[in-house]
Amino acid sequence: MEERPKCHCDCTVNIDMPTSNTRHNSAVVMLIIDVINHFEFPDGDRLLKQAVRIAPKIARLKLRARRLNMPVVYVNDNFGQWRSDMMRLLQYCLRPEARGRKFVEILRPEVEDYFILKPMHSAFYQSPLEVLLREFGASSLILTGLATDSCIACTAHDAEMRDFRVIVPSDCSAARSLPDHRRAIEHIRKMGHTNVQRSSTLRLSQTT
Repeated sequence: MEERPKCHCDCTVNIDMPTSNTRHNSAVVMLIIDVINHFEFPDGDRLLKQAVRIAPKIARLKLRARRLNMPVVYVNDNFGQWRSDMMRLLQYCLRPEARGRKFVEILRPEVEDYFILKPMHSAFYQSPLEVLLREFGASSLILTGLATDSCIACTAHDAEMRDFRVIVPSDCSAARSLPDHRRAIEHIRKMGHTNVQRSSTLRLSQTT
C-alpha cells in the first residue's frame, strides 16, 4: 500500500479530498451568525440571557431548511484568535464550565453544514462568504443569530449592497436587550428590500 506523505513535523497527512467544492445548489441560503459563542465579553451574560430564547427557533428553522436541502452556513467571529478553527472554537465553547455551553449545544454545526470564520461584524467583510454564495447560485439570504444590532444589521447592509435579497426572521436573532433587538429589527425593516417576519410565518423553499 502506498505510504501517505508526511509534513515537516512527521505527522501523517490525510489527503482524501471531496471531488466537489459544494454539495448544494440553491437560490436561498440560511446564515447562522456568531452562535458558536463563549460570551466572555462585557455584557456577555445579558446577551446570553436573550440568546437562549431564540436557540430553539433557529434550530427549528434550520431543520426546515435541511429538509429542503437548503445550504446552512455558520459564519462566526474568530474572537481575535487568528490561529483558531471551527473545531477549536466549538470545543472551547462546549467545555463543561463554558458560559454558553447549553446554547451552543442546541445550535452546534452538523457534518452537512458550512463554516466560515470572520474577523469583524459583517459576515462579508474580509471573508470568503460571497464566493461560497456565488457557488451555490444564491440570490436570497436568511439571516439568524447574534447580535441583531451589530453583526446581523451589518451583514444585512452588506448583503443588500451585493444585491442579495435579505430575509430576517425577527424571532431568530437577539441583542443584549429586547429594546435593542426591536430597534435593530425596525432599522433592518426600513433598509429597503428586506423581508422581516416571524420564522413561523416564513414559507421556505429553494426559491423563497
